[in-house]
Amino acid sequence: MIDWYTPLVILGSLVIAPLLGGLLVGIDRKLSARMQGRIGPPVVQPFYDLLKLFAKDALVSTKMQLVSVYLYLTSVVLSVVMLVLRQDLLVLLFVLALGSVSLILGAFSVRSPYSQLGAYRELLLLLSYEPLLALFVVGVYLATGSFMVRDIFKLEQPLLLTLPLFAVTQILVLAMKMNKSPFDISASHHAHQEIVRGILTEFSGPYLGVIELTHWYELVLLLGMTALLWANNLWVGAALALGSYFAVIVVDSITARMTWRWTLRVGWGIGIPLAVINLMMVYLGRF
Repeated sequence: MIDWYTPLVILGSLVIAPLLGGLLVGIDRKLSARMQGRIGPPVVQPFYDLLKLFAKDALVSTKMQLVSVYLYLTSVVLSVVMLVLRQDLLVLLFVLALGSVSLILGAFSVRSPYSQLGAYRELLLLLSYEPLLALFVVGVYLATGSFMVRDIFKLEQPLLLTLPLFAVTQILVLAMKMNKSPFDISASHHAHQEIVRGILTEFSGPYLGVIELTHWYELVLLLGMTALLWANNLWVGAALALGSYFAVIVVDSITARMTWRWTLRVGWGIGIPLAVINLMMVYLGRF
């Protein structure tokens, strides 16, 4: 049954999430600049950039690009709504993966070598972080007996005390999903890297603006999933999520891009073992 305030919650999340995501991106740019001894752009600069993109001419090389852009936005927005409404995490994971795959297909649909190389590398990133997200959902099930987000809030103790190693894997997922160094193998904001925009090379104007807007939604979604590790207290959960984001910014500022082989080794050689160890500890009843 849908309560009268549910539409208001959905509408609020659709408006607040991109505003919060844009501010976080602006803070990211500012902190990164300060770490490098620069002044950096104003915190609200991402909003100016987004408006400028929407003001440009709408040009695409293939119709598949249009489909991929809006399917990417729809899947991520739907995932955000599912998280806010405390729905099934497993279904949320599949919906989110659909958006990632659609963006990859859009990059593959053009003949640009940079775009296709970026798409191949994005597939490798997908193979690196999707298992970590899937194992996180399994951990939630072992801890709560359910895949529902609402059941996490019913726990007597924070989920972090049961799944402490997943705090590390969530940081890895955040860095990979947001294309932060050293995992920016499919796209990069840094002009000194050989692939530069990679998977986003052939997207421009308002369509690139839609992708950037979707990234803001996705950032808030990932931070929200991290906050679930301490769902018992909203402020502590938010602090945990922001701390993870700050850690990603610091690592991004002090590291260079690694090879795709190194990225896979980190995801499968460090992230997955940590997740499996934590799951075994929960299953054996150590917590």
